[in-house]
Order: sequence, then C-alpha cells, then structure tokens
Amino acid sequence: MAQALMRERQQLQDATDVVARIEGELADTIGLIELAEAEDEASVLADAESALRELHREAQKRQIESLLSGEADRNDTYLEVHAGAGGTESQDWAAMLLRMYSRWAAAHGYKVEEIGYNEGEEAGIRSATLLIKGPNAYGWLKTESGVHRLVRISPFDSSARRHTSFASVWVYPVIDDSIEIDIKESDVRVDTYRSSGAGGQHVNTTDSAVRLTHIPSGIVVACQNERSQHKNRATAWAMLRSRLYELELQKREEKAQAEAASKTDIGWGHQIRSYVLQPYQLVKDLRTGVESTNPQAVLDGDLDMFMEASLAQRVNAREAATA
Repeated sequence: MAQALMRERQQLQDATDVVARIEGELADTIGLIELAEAEDEASVLADAESALRELHREAQKRQIESLLSGEADRNDTYLEVHAGAGGTESQDWAAMLLRMYSRWAAAHGYKVEEIGYNEGEEAGIRSATLLIKGPNAYGWLKTESGVHRLVRISPFDSSARRHTSFASVWVYPVIDDSIEIDIKESDVRVDTYRSSGAGGQHVNTTDSAVRLTHIPSGIVVACQNERSQHKNRATAWAMLRSRLYELELQKREEKAQAEAASKTDIGWGHQIRSYVLQPYQLVKDLRTGVESTNPQAVLDGDLDMFMEASLAQRVNAREAATA
C-alpha cells in the first residue's frame, strides 16, 4: 500500500511540475515577443515565435499523456496477435500486425521482447506474444485490443483476387507484486510441449514450452522463449496473473460504458479497424471514425492518431458515466 501511494504521489508531482514549467516558459516567451515587437528585433521575434510553437507541441503531447490516468497505464504490457480463419492469408496478416506494433514500439523508444511465436504453415504466424517495456506502454496500447480487418489483392492467389482477412490483437498489462491476484492451482491446467519457430536449434529438442489454461475463465497463455521449462513456467504464470487482472479492468470498463449514454456497440474483441489496400487506400477506425489514406505509413507503425482518438473517446465515456 505504501509503495502504491508513493508511486501515485510521484506521478502527481511530476504532472504538476510539468504544468508549472510550461506556464512559466509560456509567460517568459510571451514577454520576449512583446519586447521584440516593441524594439523591432526581427531575429529575436522569430526565435521567440519558434519557441512558442515548440511549447505548443509539448503542451499537446502532455495533454494526450494526461489521458493515461488508469491504474495500470504506466506499466509494461503484453501484446498478443492471433491469426483468424483463412489459413495462409490471415497468418500473413497477423505477421504484418506483429511488425506494425514492433515498429511503433521501436519508434517510441520501447524495448520489445518476443515471448511466444508460432509460425504459419506456409507464411506468416498463427500467433505471437510480445513483451513491450517502457513508460505508459500499456496505457498507449490498451485500446488496440480487438479484431483487425485487411482487404487486399492476395499475394498468395494466382488469380490475383481480392481477399478479406482477420486477425485479433489482445493487450494486457504487466503487473507487479503489489497487485494481488489469487489463483487456485487446481483451476489451472499445465501443459508442456516442444517449442516452435525462431530461437535456435534447442527449441525443438525438449518440452521446454509451457501452456497454462485457467479453466474458470478459459484464458490460455503460453511461453517458449527460454531454454528452461522452469523459466518459461514462471513467465507463463506472470502472464496469467496479468490476463486475469486485465479481465477485471475490462469488467470495470464495460460497467462504466454501460452507464454512459454514449455507449456504442463496439466492444472488446470486436472489429475495431479496417485496413484497405485495394481497390483504394484507406485505414479507418470504426470506433472513432479516424482515417488515414496512407496505409503503408500505418503498417510501418504510424498509429498515434488512432490511439489518441481512442483514448479520448474512452475518457469521455468514463466522464459521461460519472456525470
């Protein structure tokens, strides 16, 4: 409890310090502009106006970060990608999504670790799990959970027909020991198996991979990135605790949305975004209406506009529920 209170206190102190600094720099810059105009100092005026624009950009960034106020938003996060029905086409789409989130994370200075990786039969992946480490990793990515739809001319179709593919993304926070999650061992089925995919020769020689199934909730997690079954088991249990914690956060969010007049039909696990490559170029978020006519940039990790809009929508729904 004391650790949690100290962490919250530090977060609030950091936030108020930033506001005070921006207000001080704004006052100083406005004063410099007024002085430059009075004395007709064009170069000083240009520098001050440039500083004012930079301050505006920082204020916008801080405003967005203020939306990350959830109890787990500052935590590291797990991100799972699963191919939908459709074989090679959907598995290739899942691999594209995995690359997209990896590039987004790298662009924001986050560290990415591969926890699990199951290759597709011919191309792509059946599923994969990433551990993304960095400040506010879960807060930024939490609204990405759901089904992602791709429309394109299939590179695997000799007739060059247009195909629609689906893949799902699931995001849940890494939790520390200060958060207690009670799991009965009798409620969990433990399976071991040989690892598959990238990782060196050792992955296919021993039953080092571990899969945990939480029977009451149906949640399944797996880890295969270590040579040691013991280490994979420990990581899998940490992932299961995180999934159960995220499930509780989800229930709270759904309850808040149910009380809000602005609640939509888009929910957890439903289709959230469409990526159309042919016959036209468009990425559209079906929850917020945000669009991009540059799908390649989005697939290269340019996701901030979608995340920002989703975060704002979630905050507005929460405020409407408590009004």
